[in-house]
Amino acid sequence: MNERIIELVEISPKEFFGTNNSNINLIKKYFPKVKIVARGNKIKIFGEPILLDEFEKHFKILTNYFNRYNKLDENSIEQLLTANSQEKNSKKDKDVLVHGLNGKQIKAQTVNQRKMVDLIQKNDMLFAIGPAGTGKTYTAVALAVKALKNKDVKKIILTRPAVESGENLGFLPGDLKDKLDPYMQPLYDALRDMIPHEKLDSFREKDIIQIAPLAFMRGRTLDNAFVILDEAQNTTHSQMKMFLTRMGKNAKFLITGDPSQIDLPRKQVSGLKEVLLTLKDIDGIAIVFLDDKDVIRHKLVKKIISAYKNIELEQ
Repeated sequence: MNERIIELVEISPKEFFGTNNSNINLIKKYFPKVKIVARGNKIKIFGEPILLDEFEKHFKILTNYFNRYNKLDENSIEQLLTANSQEKNSKKDKDVLVHGLNGKQIKAQTVNQRKMVDLIQKNDMLFAIGPAGTGKTYTAVALAVKALKNKDVKKIILTRPAVESGENLGFLPGDLKDKLDPYMQPLYDALRDMIPHEKLDSFREKDIIQIAPLAFMRGRTLDNAFVILDEAQNTTHSQMKMFLTRMGKNAKFLITGDPSQIDLPRKQVSGLKEVLLTLKDIDGIAIVFLDDKDVIRHKLVKKIISAYKNIELEQ
């Protein structure tokens, strides 16, 4: 009897095997002539070579499904092991950017979010400008995760300027990482919605996903990467120029910002405001403006943005 070992890589065995090994027990029923033993993140299979080949082929389909949808259940196992459901899934997933935890479908939900999706496909650099709650950052991260999953890029780089909005960074407790993590929290939150915990940790350990303050971009050339600069309204002229000139081969740059929430010193010109005028006519660079119609948070957020807009118009 032949023996082979299959290892689950960047997949949680608990989630893949199911509660009380329910998924693995169901898989066993489809391969009665193969002995299957699951231990930790490894599966040992015993049987004739032709049967082991068949099992490995179908097991690869199951792991690909899990990697794409972040879930595996009885219905999906039966579909995948009894029929070719890839064509059905591709039609069903046409508007889905990525599948988040437990298979949650993450899509562009508004007209301008859909413009972001369309424009980043046609351009290598995109500026997404709009107030808080319009889904700029979340949609940007979803586009980056999609590009990584589709192997369009080899890594994701997420960055923000660490600007102190009325708080003193130097007096925060902890080391540099502890001080900077609060600035990066919205990026962490979006990633945790879209990538399982174990895989996200693995991606970060291998530098496939990098999250760093803008100052850490200096001197780098960013090739084969989907790069997001978030909160770009808080960049200076020199920071914005430095960041944009990091662009390497096969790179996508997506810059998000809200010109109404600038935390720079009063006399400091925002690099975002300046760059929108400087680069607006360059081929390959696109700009999309989101507004209160794109707000997908609590219904009060839309009213708050509208109220502040009226005050600003009166000033």
